[in-house]
Amino acid sequence: MVKKNTIPDGWRSLTPVGQPIPGTRFIAFKVPLKGAINQRLTPTQKFTPKDLIAAMKALNVELGLIIDLTYTTRYYEVKDLPKSVQYKKLYTVGLEVPDNATILQFKKWVRKFLWENAGNEKLIGVHCTNGINRTGYLICRYLIDVEGWDPEAAIQAFGDARGHRMDGLVYLTDLRTQPMRSYY
Repeated sequence: MVKKNTIPDGWRSLTPVGQPIPGTRFIAFKVPLKGAINQRLTPTQKFTPKDLIAAMKALNVELGLIIDLTYTTRYYEVKDLPKSVQYKKLYTVGLEVPDNATILQFKKWVRKFLWENAGNEKLIGVHCTNGINRTGYLICRYLIDVEGWDPEAAIQAFGDARGHRMDGLVYLTDLRTQPMRSYY
């Protein structure tokens, strides 16, 4: 059992926030941590919801939606996010390709947000614990299935923008070899 205020494995060494993926409204980042967990980190390692919003301002972009893919609620409090940012929770197990219902829900939220925000440039922020494999998988699955991207182009664009490449073979194999999930 994971302790309530522990720092996620591998989290410290990862860049907190990537860049927006060119040609999309997606930006990936690692999970921000609440104060009790951040107390175990040096000032340069800390990454809170407030730091996330500051990072968006530094990139000169506005976050409109966060899709949280972690399989827990222990990392941060939704109340610590600005009210202008929508928040959606999609419990997604690590090290496993999400099931069809999870993929469909992700696509529905993205499409609804894009439709409702067609008149602005607000971004969709997606994170799992480290903001790489589950995050990359669902963003790439959306780009492949809905936007018609080539799998290799989606995987490359995600890695370039995030600053960290997906390394979960189960996710990469699925993106490269499985048919598009055409329902959306």
